[in-house]
Amino acid sequence: MSTILNTGYMWIDLKRNLRQYVGLFFAVFLPVFMFVIFGTMADVSNNELGSGRGNVTASIMVNTGAYAAITATTGLAGAAAVELQQGWGRQIGITPFPSAGFIASKVVVALAYSVLAVGAVYVAGLFVGTRMDAWVWLATFGLLIVGAVTFALYGLAFGLLFRSEAAVSAASGLVVVMMFLGNAFMPLSGILLKLSVFVPVWGITRLAAYPLAQGEGFDGETGVVQYELWQILLNVVAWSIVFAVLCVLGARRGTGRK
Repeated sequence: MSTILNTGYMWIDLKRNLRQYVGLFFAVFLPVFMFVIFGTMADVSNNELGSGRGNVTASIMVNTGAYAAITATTGLAGAAAVELQQGWGRQIGITPFPSAGFIASKVVVALAYSVLAVGAVYVAGLFVGTRMDAWVWLATFGLLIVGAVTFALYGLAFGLLFRSEAAVSAASGLVVVMMFLGNAFMPLSGILLKLSVFVPVWGITRLAAYPLAQGEGFDGETGVVQYELWQILLNVVAWSIVFAVLCVLGARRGTGRK
């Protein structure tokens, strides 16, 4: 087991990433800034949700936490795949530390990084009028970290298929676009709202928010739209499978080349 998850390596890698201040800013401090701005300036911030389990600020906090978790895991997991393809793979091959262990350790580091990112957003929420039932704070936080696994696969897929840091940066940039198209940053309506349920981030954000909103989402025209839990889970499972398959294809493509 120790060769699969190398705790010493994970600790060193986590400290290394925490010293990369540009990445730390975009993964941790930028989401906090976004949440404070969007979560407190809206006229309806203090309005209660229909579920009675929290207010609108809480819903914005969960969505911003999803962005923080997804950004953190995408960047770190994608970088792991690129490192493996660009030389680290040969170095690891002559050690007892297998490639699978390297990837697994990187994913654990990415999830630990996402805990920090989401935690920063939630701490900010304590000071800006966020209201949720006590158990909902814990439930939404845990679901955000679990959901981030899907985007660890997303980052790995990009890194394995394209094998460049530019591709990983592009994958992280696409997250912002997906957050808008997934009805997470601003209420959509019409055809965009209907299409939002097919966007990868939609399932993650709705799943994390389910203990809070019980499937309620925002419609730019009618105000509220109701989703079933099975719809949310189908999105998460389907995209997780898609990204996992892409990871396998990317790994085979890498090992198949001379």
